[in-house]
Amino acid sequence: MSLQVLLRFIGFAICASAILIVGCVSRDCARCGDLPEPPPFSDTGDVVAPDRWWLAFEDAALDFYINQSFEGSYGLEAALQRVCAARAIARREASDLRIDLDGVSSVNSAFGPGPDTSIYRWGFDVSYQIDLWGEIESRVAAQRIRARAACDNYHAVALTLTADIATTWFSLIEAQAQIELLQQQIETNRTGLELQESRFGLGLIRSADVLRQRQLLESTLEQAVVAESRFKLLEHQLAVLLGEPPQFATYEPGSILPQLPPLPSTGLPAELVTRRPDVRRDYLACCAADRDLASAVSAQYPRLNFNTSISNIAEDPSDLFRDWFVSIGSQLIAPLLDGGQRRAEVARNCAVKRELFNLYAQTVLNAFREVEDNLVQEKYQLQRIKHLEEQVRLAGQASDQLRDQYLIGDVEYLDVLSAITGQQSLQRQLLSAQLELRLIRISLYLSLAGGFDPQCQVTEDVSDTESIPIEQQEAPPEQDTTEEDQIIEENNE
Repeated sequence: MSLQVLLRFIGFAICASAILIVGCVSRDCARCGDLPEPPPFSDTGDVVAPDRWWLAFEDAALDFYINQSFEGSYGLEAALQRVCAARAIARREASDLRIDLDGVSSVNSAFGPGPDTSIYRWGFDVSYQIDLWGEIESRVAAQRIRARAACDNYHAVALTLTADIATTWFSLIEAQAQIELLQQQIETNRTGLELQESRFGLGLIRSADVLRQRQLLESTLEQAVVAESRFKLLEHQLAVLLGEPPQFATYEPGSILPQLPPLPSTGLPAELVTRRPDVRRDYLACCAADRDLASAVSAQYPRLNFNTSISNIAEDPSDLFRDWFVSIGSQLIAPLLDGGQRRAEVARNCAVKRELFNLYAQTVLNAFREVEDNLVQEKYQLQRIKHLEEQVRLAGQASDQLRDQYLIGDVEYLDVLSAITGQQSLQRQLLSAQLELRLIRISLYLSLAGGFDPQCQVTEDVSDTESIPIEQQEAPPEQDTTEEDQIIEENNE
C-alpha cells in the first residue's frame, strides 16, 4: 500500500502541469435523491416466516419438489452462469491493475546483392499503467458490484421458481379436488336421471323434466373433462419447472389443500428494502453506475504508463545469450482535444445513473405495493370464503327442501334443477376460492422473502467481490454521495 501511495505522489508531481491543460470538469451531474421514509404496512402478523417460506405450509411433497428444482431447473442454472460470467468480467477488469509481462521473440532476415543478414531477438516486455486518479479502480469496483447484482438476481430467480412450483402444486391439489367433487356430482346427477326416467315411465312427470336432468348430467360431464385437461396441463407445467420432460409427467398431489399458516410478520418497510434480492439488485446496479461515472470523470485526466524491455539481440543464434539490452521508459498522455467525447461520456454515465436510481426507486415502491396488495387481498378473500361457505350451506338446504316439495307436487322440477345447479356451482367456486387464498399467501411470502440461498457457493466471498463496501452490498445509504464529486474536489486541492 505504501508503494502505491508513493507512485501516486510521483505521478501527481509529474502531471501537475498537464492537469492545468485539462481544465475543470463539469459538476452538473445531479446527486441521486434520498427515498422518503415509508410508513409501516397496514397489517402484520406475529409469526416470523422462515427463510424457506414454503416450509410454513408443512407440505413434505412441496418441499421435496422445490429442492429438486434447485438441481434440475435450467432457468436457475442459466441465472447461475450469469453470476459466473459477471465475476469473470470483474476479474478481467481487475487485471488492468497488475503488470503486463509479454515474451517477445523475432527473426528479421534481409536479402540483397550483398551478404544475407539475419537478426535474432528475444526477451520480455513489461508495461504498467499507474492508476493515478482511480479510473481503473472505479471500473473494477463497478464490475464487482455488478457481480453482486448478478448474485442477487440469481436469488430473485430462485425465489420466483419456488413460488411457481408452489402455485402449480397447490393448483394440482385443487384440480384433483375438483375432479373428485365433479365425480360425486356426476353420480348424484346420474342417480337423479335414473329416478326421473323411472317416474317418466310411470307417467308421473313430463319428458321435459327428463331432458333437463340429462342436460345437467352432460354439463357436469363437460366440467369434468375441463378439470381433467387442466390437471394434465398443470402436470406438464410442474415437470418443466423441475427440469424434466413433460411427456411422462405423473404426480399424485392428493385432494386436500394444506391449512393456511398464520399471517407472517411483515416487519418494517426499510427491512424489506434490504431483504428482497430484486430490490438489492436494482440498488447495486445504481451503485455500479456511480462507479462508472467516477471512472468516466477520471478518464479526462492524464495517464502515466511505464514500459520496460529486456531483450537479447544477435546476428547469429549462438550469440543469443551473450549481449543483453535493457530499456526503461515512461509515457505521459494528457488529453487535449477530443471533440467533447470524454465530457459526453461523463454526461451519459450521469444520465444512466439517474435512470437506474429512478428504476430502483420504482422497484422499492412496487415492493411495498405487492405487500399491501396481498394483505388486502387475503383479508377480503377470507371474508369471501366465509360467504361462499354460507351460500353452500343454504343452497344445500334449499335443494333438499325443493326436492321434497317436488316429490309431493308442490313445486316444478325446474326449481329443483336450478337449486341443484346453483349448489354444485357454489361447491366448485368454494374450492377455487380456497386455492386462490393460498395463492395470495404464496404471493405475500414471495413479496417478503429473501433470506434463503439455494446454493451456498453462490454467495461465497471470492477475490473479485471482496472489496465491495458493505453499504453497497446490503442496503442503500441514508444519504447518497457521488464519489465523482469527491474525486474532483481532491484533485482541485
